[in-house]
Amino acid sequence: MQPSQYIRNFAIIAHIDHGKSTLADRLLLQTKTVDTRKFQDQLLDSMDLERERGITIKSHPVRMFHRDPDGTEYQLNLIDTPGHVDFSYEVSRSLAACEGALLIIDAAQGVQAQTMANVNLALRQNLAIIPVINKIDLPAADVGTCLEQLEEILTIPAEEAILASAKEDIGIAEILAAIIARIPPPEHNPQGETQALVFDSVYNPYRGVIAYLRVFNGSLQPGMQVRLMNNSKVSEVKECGYFTPSMIPGEKLQAGEVGYLITALKDPNEIMIGDTLTDNSRPCPRPLPGFKQIQPMVFSGIYPVDGRDYENLKFSISKLQLNDAAFTAQAENSVALGAGFRCGFLGLLHMEIIQERLSREYDMDVILTYPSVVYHVYLKSGEMLKIDNPIHLPDASGIDHIEEPIIAGRIITPTDYLGAVMNLVLERRGECTGTHNVDHRHVMIAATIPLHEIIVEFYDKLKTITRGYGSLDYEPAGYRADDMVRLEMLVNGEPVDAFSSIVHRSHAASRGRMIAERLKEVIPQQMFQIALQAAVGGKVVARENIRALRKNVTAKCYGGDITRKRKLLEKQKEGKKKMKNIGSVEIPQEAFVAVLKAKDS
Repeated sequence: MQPSQYIRNFAIIAHIDHGKSTLADRLLLQTKTVDTRKFQDQLLDSMDLERERGITIKSHPVRMFHRDPDGTEYQLNLIDTPGHVDFSYEVSRSLAACEGALLIIDAAQGVQAQTMANVNLALRQNLAIIPVINKIDLPAADVGTCLEQLEEILTIPAEEAILASAKEDIGIAEILAAIIARIPPPEHNPQGETQALVFDSVYNPYRGVIAYLRVFNGSLQPGMQVRLMNNSKVSEVKECGYFTPSMIPGEKLQAGEVGYLITALKDPNEIMIGDTLTDNSRPCPRPLPGFKQIQPMVFSGIYPVDGRDYENLKFSISKLQLNDAAFTAQAENSVALGAGFRCGFLGLLHMEIIQERLSREYDMDVILTYPSVVYHVYLKSGEMLKIDNPIHLPDASGIDHIEEPIIAGRIITPTDYLGAVMNLVLERRGECTGTHNVDHRHVMIAATIPLHEIIVEFYDKLKTITRGYGSLDYEPAGYRADDMVRLEMLVNGEPVDAFSSIVHRSHAASRGRMIAERLKEVIPQQMFQIALQAAVGGKVVARENIRALRKNVTAKCYGGDITRKRKLLEKQKEGKKKMKNIGSVEIPQEAFVAVLKAKDS
């Protein structure tokens, strides 16, 4: 057993693609935790999706041993964290399991909005922060500006920064020395009541739920009866151990250590991230602070392209839910799309990841409906409804007002693009609440924006107008009443629920026109004219027509009186009128795919 004064628990925090996974690789190689023959880049990113996108989706702890120059051996527990705003709760729980954090800043890109968000999370946990300016070998590296930003934005002294290049193996020894010198050992009570924080969990089909945890007080060992404090579930410890990064069984996990625990629990929903685990016979008096239920923020319908794949989709979604507690799904039926699921996600990136995993891991071809958020609908009767699906929105005559979720955003952009970014915020019904000069070339804009306006396209447009240099971070900021309406699409007078959405009244006409134009391109022509209408509360706000197929009924008339042709044309006109009254338009499945999978929907 390692004495606690020789244990260091730390995380790596950074904006996306600032070199977090590469630095973790170098630490594993430098400490000889991983054999060079078995090594591969981005070792802690186990999914292909993580490697391709350069993002960390699931956190991966690992235990390393390192000897300092005087021969003392230290146990270093690295808890890798997801890097995207969607996963901020998981990041906060991972940071709660540490005493310190390595803050990675890309020397070419400088401090980004997500960097600030992660630093704030770390400061709230009172962690020791070690700033690392990474990628100093790049031709575009601007170390001076990064050091200036470090002091101006993050109020961290520039002399504390370590200059490094994980790719070129520069500065790795200095980082290891700083971890030992600057991060304090864990404070704990080995003899006290057992108290451990669950910061992640995965599901194994043969062994059940494997909890990743940090022991704060007491110890854990096989045979113990343990209790989860937030749901009072009791189970026996089957196995405990640590990561190297593969799982290594051990005799016990003592106070201050990070590792895994396997119990008899088989349902992933029974072990929640942020829960406190304690000894059932001698429980601790109170759970560790910070636990909360993860609530989805974005909702969308997922339907199989081929209705016969419904059972396969149901199985695939249930498998994904086993390893992703934040992903929710419940069965629903659409008149247009058939049987499917209404799913909840942490954000748009989370939604994209689920869609990609369904496609890659389960070979499912799916359609996602227009993403929505949770609205608070206040009725005239005084009742409040939470609505995430436009189909369930009550009749407008019974609604008093609708509140939509608002986010407090921070946008960091080069000064040259300040005007364009502010215009984008105003276009999305946002409000700029302040600006702050980051350095001589960058400015930070504080803004409040409706969540619905940023979940589709906002980030892409921000990157486009700032030539890729803009970055966004946000956090929920409550609800605000506004003039929200349900936009319905009518095809030949019949509403199509798959295209319904809740939008601001001022944006209803433009969005309706866009969908109508798309439908005009993909719905085949009929023998009669088809009206494509966007309607709000029965009032049509946009319209497109699909022209009727024309059959030349006068082709057989050659010569003779003009009245013969006129008679045939009148007969055709009557036939088209009758056909329009009794005819129905079959919308092909490809039309839904084309409209709902379109990038700028």
